[in-house]
Amino acid sequence: MSETVRLTTAQALVRFLAAQYSERDGVEQRLIPGVWGIFGHGNVAGLGQALLQAARTGEADLPYYLARNEQGMVHTSAAFAKMRDRLQAFACTASTGPGSTNMVTGAALATTNRVPVLLLPSDMFATRGPDPVLQQLEDTRGGDVTVNDALRPVSKYWDRVTRPEQLIPAALAALRMLTDPVETGAVTLCLPQDVQAEAHDWPVELFRGRVWHIDRPVPDPAALARAAETLREARKPLIVAGGGVVYAQAGRQLREFAEATGIPVADTHAGKGAVQWDHPCAVGGIGATGSKSANELAREADVVLGIGTRYSDFTTASHTVFGDPDVEFVNLNVARLDAAKHSASQLVGDARAGLEALRRELDGWEVEPAYRTRVRELAREWARITDECYHVEHEPLPAQTAVLGALNESIAERDVVINAAGSMPGDLQMLWRASDPKAYHVEYAYSCMGYEVASGTGVKMADPSREVFVLVGDGSYLMMAQEIATMVSEGLKVVIIVVQNHGFASIGSLSEELGSQRFGTRYRYRDPESGLLEGATLPVDLAANAASLGARVVRAHGIKEFREAIAQAKAAESTTVVHIETDMHGPNPPSHGWWDVPVSEVSELDSTRTAYGTYAQHKRNQRHYL
Repeated sequence: MSETVRLTTAQALVRFLAAQYSERDGVEQRLIPGVWGIFGHGNVAGLGQALLQAARTGEADLPYYLARNEQGMVHTSAAFAKMRDRLQAFACTASTGPGSTNMVTGAALATTNRVPVLLLPSDMFATRGPDPVLQQLEDTRGGDVTVNDALRPVSKYWDRVTRPEQLIPAALAALRMLTDPVETGAVTLCLPQDVQAEAHDWPVELFRGRVWHIDRPVPDPAALARAAETLREARKPLIVAGGGVVYAQAGRQLREFAEATGIPVADTHAGKGAVQWDHPCAVGGIGATGSKSANELAREADVVLGIGTRYSDFTTASHTVFGDPDVEFVNLNVARLDAAKHSASQLVGDARAGLEALRRELDGWEVEPAYRTRVRELAREWARITDECYHVEHEPLPAQTAVLGALNESIAERDVVINAAGSMPGDLQMLWRASDPKAYHVEYAYSCMGYEVASGTGVKMADPSREVFVLVGDGSYLMMAQEIATMVSEGLKVVIIVVQNHGFASIGSLSEELGSQRFGTRYRYRDPESGLLEGATLPVDLAANAASLGARVVRAHGIKEFREAIAQAKAAESTTVVHIETDMHGPNPPSHGWWDVPVSEVSELDSTRTAYGTYAQHKRNQRHYL
C-alpha cells in the first residue's frame, strides 16, 4: 500500500505546485515560482491558510505576492511568462464572486497571447449546504453553474474540483496544458471554498519533483523539401518573424538564415527584436502600422516565409499588404493552426529547429544581388523617416513620436519598453529600434488597456538585471494604475512614463478617419448647451495620483526636460514616474498600411459619407490568400 499524507485540498495543491519543474535544452527551472493573490471569503481559509502554513513550516517553497487588482495580477503573471519564454508561469488566486470574475480579462489576454497563467478562482460550496451564499449566481438552468463559468471560453483548460480526489487528474491536466507550446494560455482550476479546506489522504508520490520537458519538434522531411522547392523558385521572398521566434530563442538562427539567403526580415509586434533593427536584412514592422520598407516588400513578395506568426489582421493589414496575386506562403510554426494559414506550405515544428533544418535544405541558395540592394535602400530610407519623426519640433506641446525618440535614444539595448494600447503601439511598431528580443514588450494580441503598469512588475521580476520602462497613456493609466503600489511594496525599480494627452488619441484619430469626428474620445466637461462632452479640459493630475501610490514623480515640460527626467529616473533606486503632456493631434508618423474598421454605409453626416468612400476603395484590395 502506498504511503499517504493527510492534507487539505489547498495544502495538497500548494505542495504539488512547488514540486513542478520545466526543462528545455537541458536547462531546468521552477515551473510555478509563486502565487499572486487577493484573499477574501472563498480562499482566505483555504489557499490562504495553505500558503501561510507552507511559508511558516517550510513544507513547500511557494512564495505569495499581494496584488491590488485581480485583473492586474493576471497581467503581471502573463508578462512574467512572456519574458521567461513561456517556461515559467505564476498561479493566481482570488476570492469567490467578483474577485474571481475580475480575472476574466486577464485570462483572455493570456490565452490570446498564448502565454501560460494558472488561475485558481474560488467557487461556491460543492455541498451546496448554505446555498445561496454571498455573491452566488442562482442560475435557473442548473445548480452547477457559477460565475466562474465565465472563465470557460477564455481558458485553454477549465475544470471544477468538487471532490478532493479530483485534484490529482485536474492538476496534472492543468500542468500538461501550461507546458504545451501549442495549447498554452490561461488554465483554470475552480476551487469550491469547502473543498479547499476539506482533508484527504493523498499519495506521497503526488508531491515528488516532476519535470515537464519542452521539446523542439522538427518539421517533417517531406514538408521541408516542399518548402525549400517553393523558396528556391522565389525572386522576391520576404520573412515575417513573429513571437514564436522569440519564445523559441531562435534569434541567432534567424539572423544566420537571413544572412545566408539574403531574404529580408519584417517583424510583428511579438517578433520585434529577434533581428536587431540595424541588421542588413531587417526592414522593420509589417502591416497596418508597419514601415514603408516592410510593406513595399510585402506588396511585391512572391513568397512569404512566416516564422512563428499567427498572421493577425494588423500583420496582414486586414488581408491587403501582400499584393502579388500569385503570392505563396511557407509557414514554420509549432501550431498547425498557424502553419496552415493562407493555404501555406506547412512546416509544423519549433522555430529554432525548423530554421536550422530549412537552412540545410537551402544550402547554397540565395536571392539575387539586386534584391539585396533594394532591401538595403528601402531600409535606409525608412531609417531617415524614423529620424525625422524622432526629432520633429512641435509647439506648444511635443509630438508623441519625439517622446518615443528621446526615450529610444536614452536607454540601453537590453532595457525593456512596455506598452499595450492606444496610439503608442502603432508608433512603436513603425519607429522603435529594438536590438534585443526581450527589449520590446508590446502586448498587441489583445491590446488590453490597463496591461502596462501591471506588466511592469512581471517583467522586472522575470529579469531584474534589465531596466524596465513602462509607456502608458492617460486612458490606460486611469483604467489600472494601482499596481504601482505593488511595485513599491515589492521594492521593484520600474520607470513609468505617463504620456498625457487628455483623451484617447488613438481612437480619436480613428474616429476622425472614419467620419465620427472624435466623438466621445476627449476628457472634457459636459457642455450645458450641446449636451456633449466638449467643454473645458478636465483638471486631472496623473502625476499627483502616481505620487499618492508611493512612486517618485518627475514632471517634464518639453523634450529637453523629458531627456533630463529619464536620466534622473535611470539613476533612481525606486519606482519612478515621469509625466509629460503631448499633443493629441500629432503630428503622427506616415501611414503605409490599412486596417479594416467598418464605416457606416449610410449617414446624414458628410464626414461619414466621405469616410465610407475611402473605406470602399480600400475594401476592394482585400482578399483571401487561396
